[in-house]
Amino acid sequence: MSTIGQWQLRAAFAVRLSEMYGREVPAYTTLVDVSREVNEDVLRARGADAERLGSIGRVTAERHGAIRVGTPRELHQVARVFGALGMHPVGFYDLREAAASAVPVVSTAFRPVDAEELARNPFRVFTSLLTPADPRFFDADLRARLERFLAARELFPPELLTLADRATADRGLPAEDAERFLELAVQAFELSAEPVDRAWYRTLEKVSAVAADIGGVRSTHINHLTPRVLDIDELYRRMTDRGIEMIDTIQGPPAWKGPDVLLRQTSFRALAEPRAMRTEDGGVVSGALRVRFGEVEARGIALTRAGRALYDELLGRVDEQAAEQPAAARADLARAVWERYLPGSEEELAARGLAYFTYRLADDRPRDGLEPPTALAELVRQGWVRAEPVVYEDFLPRSAAGIFQSNLGAEGTRDYEQQGTAHDADWLSGAVGREVLDPFALYERQQDQSLARVARALGRTAPVR
Repeated sequence: MSTIGQWQLRAAFAVRLSEMYGREVPAYTTLVDVSREVNEDVLRARGADAERLGSIGRVTAERHGAIRVGTPRELHQVARVFGALGMHPVGFYDLREAAASAVPVVSTAFRPVDAEELARNPFRVFTSLLTPADPRFFDADLRARLERFLAARELFPPELLTLADRATADRGLPAEDAERFLELAVQAFELSAEPVDRAWYRTLEKVSAVAADIGGVRSTHINHLTPRVLDIDELYRRMTDRGIEMIDTIQGPPAWKGPDVLLRQTSFRALAEPRAMRTEDGGVVSGALRVRFGEVEARGIALTRAGRALYDELLGRVDEQAAEQPAAARADLARAVWERYLPGSEEELAARGLAYFTYRLADDRPRDGLEPPTALAELVRQGWVRAEPVVYEDFLPRSAAGIFQSNLGAEGTRDYEQQGTAHDADWLSGAVGREVLDPFALYERQQDQSLARVARALGRTAPVR
């Protein structure tokens, strides 16, 4: 019997999840359609340059999802499900510190990590974990009630977890088992029809709409799905023209004349979805919850640690200028800051060690018999070696918090007199039950491996630098 490999499971899961979410949130289907139209138009206008950060096939198929869970046990279980798809936890994001609103979660992203696996299907799931132990958001009584509620629910059926473990161990599943796994996995993230306890949900909602979405229901669900687009500003205009209400801004770097870096994101506003609500007297009435939305992203070049430090510095400059000039458009301020301080070409980003690239020996390199230069920058400048940007595969905590915050009906509450509970990547690794990988190390490994191949091709024993 043929085996369905992990990347094939991952691709099939992404497609089925997208189909399911489109049925639940029709505006998401509109978002996908408009993204496809924009990508096709950009490809026609820019040709091969449009595929500099990924083939049009990859970009069109690309998705990231977002889910929220309540306990380390639930996080560990979801890691088993995503592990079956060849997805690993990468990066630690503390959204508690990144948002002005109450967003009491820490997060990681499950995704493939090898370049070949990313090329096959780069599906990612941004996964947030509630932090009931943080006294800034939950007092002792509410924490105890919340933890009891979370401990009593079961998000993932045992059959799904058993199949997931088999897929991880065997790097795939027989066709019949693969079908069952996909069926159960998609079901686990469907919106439940079970009535929501209205009083309990509202209690949590006073603290945080995100906390209520996680701990106020007895199941999890896909919170949003995100297609990738090549021109996010054009997509924003077209969605608005179709009468779909978008959030106020595009999160992340501004639109500017230089290289696309990191990640830009926006979304349509969370929709009021009908939900059955259980009242205090045990009756069931019709209600609505506004927690799910449709996000879209444009991905750029991965920055090094030095590049990220510069990015954070530039964000600080923009914040300062926005405070000093409240009437000015933030996008205009950001564009001016970027054009003053950020290198305007890929070549300069590489030369200053601000971004990651892979390198390969050029097919049309010089054939004049002369020895190639020793320095990497000269190898590139003289045409011996080609530099290709590494796509940023991860997320930005401030942007993620900004998306969450833009879709909340209220800011919630936070007790600034309390000391926050310390959580970091090591703590999250313990909760997940496997190491949360460092994204910088993954990008650096990809770059270093390419440089080692160039050195071998040039007959050198020392690395090319």
